Amino acid sequence: MRALLVLFFFLLSVPAGFAQPRCDTHVPVQRAELGEVSLVYQSVGAPRDPALLLVMGLGGQLIHWPDDVVEALCRQGFRVIRYDNRDVGLSRWSQQPPAANLTVEMLRYKLGLAVAAPYTLTDMAGDGLGLMDALQIRQFHVLGVSMGGMIAQHMAAMAPDRVRSLTLVMSSSGAAGLPAPAPALVALLARRSAPSREVAIEQQADLLAALGSPQVPDDRQALLQQAAAAYDRAFDPEGAKRQIMAILAEPSRVELLDQLRVPTLVVHGTADPLLPVMHGVHLAAHIQGSQLRLIPGLAHRFQEPFKAPLLGAVLPYLQAHRQDLTHLAGL
Repeated sequence: MRALLVLFFFLLSVPAGFAQPRCDTHVPVQRAELGEVSLVYQSVGAPRDPALLLVMGLGGQLIHWPDDVVEALCRQGFRVIRYDNRDVGLSRWSQQPPAANLTVEMLRYKLGLAVAAPYTLTDMAGDGLGLMDALQIRQFHVLGVSMGGMIAQHMAAMAPDRVRSLTLVMSSSGAAGLPAPAPALVALLARRSAPSREVAIEQQADLLAALGSPQVPDDRQALLQQAAAAYDRAFDPEGAKRQIMAILAEPSRVELLDQLRVPTLVVHGTADPLLPVMHGVHLAAHIQGSQLRLIPGLAHRFQEPFKAPLLGAVLPYLQAHRQDLTHLAGL
């Protein structure tokens, strides 16, 4: 008993900096071979803590999860795993990626015709599940943003016994009739080719600005720096086009959502220009028992003034659903 008390008081007296490496967001990335794709991922936190899988949106790399957000999630006692979806970042195809023509498929979409996507969001959900298989993690929590939230919905439907909780940020049910984004924003999203690094960075900064909240004045130089970091890590405009086609080819997920029985939190901004707020409201309405948190002024980006409200919505929910899955981590 005395030894336990000594250990307890020792842990209380450990300086905050001593425990810093546990949530080090600069640990090296690793690679998982999953058949047709090879995914690059990063695992932050103790291996035997409950796992939280982060799924990024269209064209986003794992670096687009802000380090301070990842650290905050880790300090809640989670092993946080972020990865590059297929076709972005450092993830790679094992063979030549399938050919596709975004211009043709967007025209078919506008005409109400079927879109022939090279792969589906279900395939991308399979990538996430395959990554967790490769890490030998049986059960885990999932947090998806935008397209990543759509992928996360499929993960929960495909493996409801594995997904312990679902957090969907800035996402949608994909149902017909929901408010559409402004045509100018769609044009920026589809503008994925560029003749030079400088043009590509300017275009990405334009897109980031358009996805931001009108309440928050952007620092253009900061946007250019973010765009440059992403470009220099990896630039694959054709991959982003294939991801767009996967979204366009996706039918409404309402039937899928109506059958979900996974604990779910839906977080959406009232100023989202890409997926207006009714997307989040509709999404929550079709998941039985889900919770909805609307954040005034939040748009479609992790802007600094909104990190605290986002974490204020997400952290208590995750902590309430956090379970000690240590005994399952090695299965």
